[in-house]
Amino acid sequence: MPKKKASDRVREIYKLANNPVRTQWEYVNQRGYEFAHDEQLSNGEKSSLESQGMPTFTINRISPVVEMLNFYATANNPRWQAIGVEGSDVDVAAVFSDLADFVWSNSNGDTLYANAVNDCITKSVGYIHVAVDANQDNGMGEVVVHQPEPFDIYVDPKSRDLLFKDAAFIMVRKVLPKNHLKALYPEMKAKISKAGVNEGSNSSLTSRALGDRDQKLFMREDPTGDSYGVDAEGEVDQLIEFFEVYEKVQTSFVNVFYRIPPSKEELAQIKEQHQVQMQEMQQEMQVQLLEQQKQMEEAMAKGEMLPDRYKLEIEKAQKMMQAQLEGFSQELMSKLQAANSRIESQVVPEKDFKLMQKDKSFAKNIVDSVQFYSPRIKQTCVAGDQLLYEKLLPDTVVDYPIIPIHFKWTGTPYSMSAVSPLVGKQQEINKSHQIMVHNASLGSSLRWMYEEGSIDNDTWEKYSSSPGALLPIRPGVERPTPVMPAPLSNAFFSVVQQGKSDMEYLAGIYSSMMGDAQSSSETFRGMLASDEYGTRRIKQWMKSSIEPALKQVGEVVKQFSQSTYTANKRFRIVQPSAIMESREQEINIPIYNDMGQAIGKSMDLSAARFDVKIVSGSTLPVNRWAYLEELKQLMQLGVVDDIAVLAETDIRNKEKIAKRKSIYSQLQGQVSQMSESLKDKEGTIETLERQLVQAGIKNKVMQASVEIDKKKQEVKGDMEGAYVKTEGEQKLLRDSMNTEANARKKEMAMAVDNFKKSLESNEE
Repeated sequence: MPKKKASDRVREIYKLANNPVRTQWEYVNQRGYEFAHDEQLSNGEKSSLESQGMPTFTINRISPVVEMLNFYATANNPRWQAIGVEGSDVDVAAVFSDLADFVWSNSNGDTLYANAVNDCITKSVGYIHVAVDANQDNGMGEVVVHQPEPFDIYVDPKSRDLLFKDAAFIMVRKVLPKNHLKALYPEMKAKISKAGVNEGSNSSLTSRALGDRDQKLFMREDPTGDSYGVDAEGEVDQLIEFFEVYEKVQTSFVNVFYRIPPSKEELAQIKEQHQVQMQEMQQEMQVQLLEQQKQMEEAMAKGEMLPDRYKLEIEKAQKMMQAQLEGFSQELMSKLQAANSRIESQVVPEKDFKLMQKDKSFAKNIVDSVQFYSPRIKQTCVAGDQLLYEKLLPDTVVDYPIIPIHFKWTGTPYSMSAVSPLVGKQQEINKSHQIMVHNASLGSSLRWMYEEGSIDNDTWEKYSSSPGALLPIRPGVERPTPVMPAPLSNAFFSVVQQGKSDMEYLAGIYSSMMGDAQSSSETFRGMLASDEYGTRRIKQWMKSSIEPALKQVGEVVKQFSQSTYTANKRFRIVQPSAIMESREQEINIPIYNDMGQAIGKSMDLSAARFDVKIVSGSTLPVNRWAYLEELKQLMQLGVVDDIAVLAETDIRNKEKIAKRKSIYSQLQGQVSQMSESLKDKEGTIETLERQLVQAGIKNKVMQASVEIDKKKQEVKGDMEGAYVKTEGEQKLLRDSMNTEANARKKEMAMAVDNFKKSLESNEE
């Protein structure tokens, strides 16, 4: 059986995916999308209302719900965190977090993410597409993020995974002018020019999905079914279908374990070691042979052994020694070679392994091989009936590059949007208001019943509603009777109010969350509690749908990054806070030897192994006042400083304020240090002064004591050498000497007191 063309096979896949279930799903969500954008009445409904004289306005209660859900899901940019599998991967994992931010910023990811979340809310599912733009960075390539149209994506109907990991295929179908397609793929111009239009491909999918609906404002394709566009020169340009199919195929790989033989230098060392050990072994065995020969000679001398037996045993021993030496030589050589050989493993495709086996020099070094199957992503692009290209994505990419973001996953590729449950209530509110306004209009401008010919029709039509008008009637006819509108039931007004509250309950978006002062709490803590409890349903949606999808986006960005960024690359990350400065990161840094040759890479992204996770709640809004209050309390406890609090405020020129506070802190530290030094010096001076005073006093006292002792010795000497006088004279002399000594002591004591007083007065 001949193999189908790639274009025919892709079209068969499209027919499989574009089933009635998907058509109905697209119809329902397209209708919800129109309601969210205030296109809630079809042309037929408008004509019917106008013919009845009823108003055609709508009161859009869905749009605020969509805007609030968008705000909660996209208030901040997502942040990813990488965790290294091994210790050597930790540094690279830390760099990947910055690399993911770089890819997100380079692709304007915040806008694309907001659009994807809006599609998720209004169309039940949004998509993020990760790819590689080979033309960026001067041809080195950059990982980029796109946001495709949800209704252009066709998924395997049998997929039952939240992220479509188990899908057999994911297809992107677009209808584009040929010249536009040539601009997207300039290297495929010849094939695009030859591409023909398949039968039935020009019919509008949207018009089929909408059926009898005549609303055309938000249709994705031309509902007229024309298969022509206009090129840049104003000429008619043919439209063709463009398919981009991603399929998950199982590819056979072989994990090869092979031995790397030693080099020439290592072989020379092995031979040298072999010779040394063989020489030692040979000497040992020769000594053993001599010992055995001596024992046999002694036995022969005693007559215990015959000479013939002696010769025979000697010959056997020599042959055995030679055999043992040869066996030992071979075993030793194999051990030395094995010790100097390395066993490495490499994963290669099975077809490459078969080519390796044909190479005898490599085949003899193969130690073991293990075959296994690994998923690969196959990409096929078809324009019309022409195959543009078909290729396998890099080995590191094992997941689909198109990641869905569901609002409410139903276990199938056909999710439910946030708008779908609100459409019925929105129609109820619209109809109720139209009836009330119409009833009020009928009450203000009455209708009249009259006999034909009884009144002047033109006059009554012109002046019947004018205040103070005189309306003539013909004599002898019955007077016109006013037709009063039927009064509306009071329960009708409660239905309107109940419908509004039902919409808030179904959507989980209440008036207080949108700043309604009447339904909000008056206290600050009450507002925080209301904000916490009122957003639990949104947080559940974020945790069950948004965050798994964003985690998968980070994982796919990692897979593409490891195959794209293989050369040395430096990139810059700008911090979101104005106080923080931008920083640079570098990956795949080459390592050079002494000869200037590159022998390896540090921060090797392609070889690192790490897991990626999304930082939980990173996209949710933060209650800034509650956050600032928390920071203030932490600052009072000393956990954070005032610079951290300043970074979260909206004060103008906070960078300069932070810089001035830094300078003030430095100056304050210097002043404090100088004050402490000055106090130390002043204390030292006071201590020295007190020690000096005390030393002066001690010195004066010592001098006075020395002089007194000197006088005593002089007096004593005079007394011993003098003529012994009479007892009366001696007594008189002793009394006079005592009197003089006491006088001198008093004088010295007075002198010491005066000196102390003078020192104290000087100190004062």
